[in-house]
Amino acid sequence: MARGNSLLAYAITRAALALPMLLILLTAVFFVLRILPGDPVLALWGSRNPPPEVLERARRALGLDQPLWVQYSTYLSGVFRGDLGTSIGEYYLGRPVVEEIGNRLPATIEIAIGSIVVASTVGILTGVVAGAKRNSWIEIGVRLWGIVIWVIPIFWLGVIFQLVFAVWLGWLPPHGRWRGTDFPRHVTGMYTVDSLLEGNLVHFKTAVEHLVLPCLTLGLVLSGFFTSTVRANMLRTMSADYTEAARSRGVPETRVVVRHAFKNAMVPVVTVLGLQFAILFAGAVLTEKTFSIEGIGLLLLSSVVSKDMTMIQGVVVVYAAIIVVISLVIDILGAVIDPRIRL
Repeated sequence: MARGNSLLAYAITRAALALPMLLILLTAVFFVLRILPGDPVLALWGSRNPPPEVLERARRALGLDQPLWVQYSTYLSGVFRGDLGTSIGEYYLGRPVVEEIGNRLPATIEIAIGSIVVASTVGILTGVVAGAKRNSWIEIGVRLWGIVIWVIPIFWLGVIFQLVFAVWLGWLPPHGRWRGTDFPRHVTGMYTVDSLLEGNLVHFKTAVEHLVLPCLTLGLVLSGFFTSTVRANMLRTMSADYTEAARSRGVPETRVVVRHAFKNAMVPVVTVLGLQFAILFAGAVLTEKTFSIEGIGLLLLSSVVSKDMTMIQGVVVVYAAIIVVISLVIDILGAVIDPRIRL
């Protein structure tokens, strides 16, 4: 009972600390966008030179003529009501930001989930092998893999995969989320999930085929982090006292690696998983651009080009909220795995 109460208290404390973090992020986004050079109202007219009274009327309509503290309070109250405003850029002019993000977010979530599965699977397997085969050519090869794959540009790897698997071999589609007009029935917006919900395996196969190259590209790059982290922790646990004690009792080496070294090596890996999600969402921007996937990463890029301040704010707020929530879940999961964290 005490253990459950301790975990609940830890979860409540972490959730309470997450709120100020989110508020700081929201505030930083608001003020940074207003410090940066460029006028979003002027950007609407491009190279044209509208009369000053037209510009002034547009600023009043958008609330940009209000004092900064009024704009800030309006912005915060809207965020906590779930209203992220209306787009003011040339690409999405007049569209509700929440609606536009809601249409794009499922694509990014699919890429994020697929990429983290690839990254964790490849990274953990290679890290465990390297840690268990210390001072061997296998460890040297895995260390080299972790370093090289981590620094490879995402867009470069994506283009190579498109060239090899889509153009030369013709195994997979080179870009986009879907081919044809026969889309799955919309439920979640994630084509893989919606295909399974309607029980259509042909649709599911099509959705997965379009995800393979983007998720493989982003996942392999991120796997370098997992490889290095798991390897370092495996080297530590492989020489720990409890591991040596298991060996002295005659426990087979395979069981020593799996039951003792690997289990304890995973605790810090789970703890830093939240950081990986932050890096993953940043990498999703380049991945979506490379594979022409209409996710919120591509939405952010086009909004920056058109100086769509409202849309940029909305996308960054959603990114921040996702990262804060995931970090909270990872903290609680780490406390479940290792009770010492919540002491």
